Amino acid sequence: MPRRQGRAGRNEHGGARRYSWRRSADPAPPPADPPTAPASAPAPQDQDSVVNAALYRDGVRVATPETLTDTYRQLREKPRTMAWIGLARPSDSELKSLAAEFDLHELAVEDAMEAHQRPKLERYGETLFVVLRAARYLDAPEEVEFGELHVFVGPDFVITVRHGAAPDLSAVRGRMESTPDLLRLGPEAVLYAILDAVVDGYAPVVSGVQNDVDEIETEVFSGAPAVSRRIYELSREMVEFQRATRPLVGMLHALMAGFAKYGTDEELQRYLRDVADHVTHTSERVDVFRQALADILTVNATLVTQQQNAEMRALAEAGFEQNEEIKKISSWAAILFAPTLVGTIYGMNFENMPELGWGFGYPFAVGLMGVVCVSLYVIFKRRDWL
Repeated sequence: MPRRQGRAGRNEHGGARRYSWRRSADPAPPPADPPTAPASAPAPQDQDSVVNAALYRDGVRVATPETLTDTYRQLREKPRTMAWIGLARPSDSELKSLAAEFDLHELAVEDAMEAHQRPKLERYGETLFVVLRAARYLDAPEEVEFGELHVFVGPDFVITVRHGAAPDLSAVRGRMESTPDLLRLGPEAVLYAILDAVVDGYAPVVSGVQNDVDEIETEVFSGAPAVSRRIYELSREMVEFQRATRPLVGMLHALMAGFAKYGTDEELQRYLRDVADHVTHTSERVDVFRQALADILTVNATLVTQQQNAEMRALAEAGFEQNEEIKKISSWAAILFAPTLVGTIYGMNFENMPELGWGFGYPFAVGLMGVVCVSLYVIFKRRDWL
């Protein structure tokens, strides 16, 4: 690549550099003729995504370029400096310009362009490519918002590509600039600070989710109708949270495994171990939340089933009582219908009815009515209809 030749030329004049996070303590002599960027190298067209760019020497900011082009030029002109470039949703031309200048691997650049990557750590020669998933808890809607951060770390540069609102890297830069002894350790110290900020951002999320779980437990046993949807939504967020934290544990252990090989400062080793402990604790808490939500969902389903059974039982009891009342009404209607039928027949006054002229006709009709009514009453009573 054209830019690779330009930076290699600077190394020839400034001394060969082995892969190390910290620059050599001995100042490299400046090149006799500072190389200029070849005309074929792509230049960034849109600088709106450059949130902050600065050059540091011995932990102190020495320049604040306004554009990527100025950053490239001043980094070549100032020996023993480190560039820290912060971008937010950069354009493809900006990423291609950075790739050409700092010899970034095309696969890493492609990942940074597309975003939506899983957390990972990959090494391309002298450059580390780290993908992190930041998170923050939103109090008003009571939900977790996730952001994505891509970090390129080289011998004398750190490039952050942010997709989303979290984390607040300006606070990270301010913290590092306020502690020059830490910033003096080089790009690896900046990577530690970014990792620490992302992991520290998980703590408010864990606290907010804990409150949500407690509220959900209360709602489940109070019979809130919308609690099932809330459990489902929070479970989905915990799946995303788990995807953000669980790979980070392995990533930090991979970094710690390279302490001896790459000569990482002992103080920085302690910081990274502390970050690894926090990540492990957070990952365990997320696992607990997922299991708790699964248990709560099971309990809620059981309670809903019990409530439905109780409602069905109440409806069945109401139907049974209604049937009993219908039986009673039907029984009395049948009893009252019998004398009505007899009285109706003998009230037709036909001339050819033999009983009309019979002397015992009236007592017979009344007795018939009584016998039928008593018989029906006895039958219904034995069947518990009355």
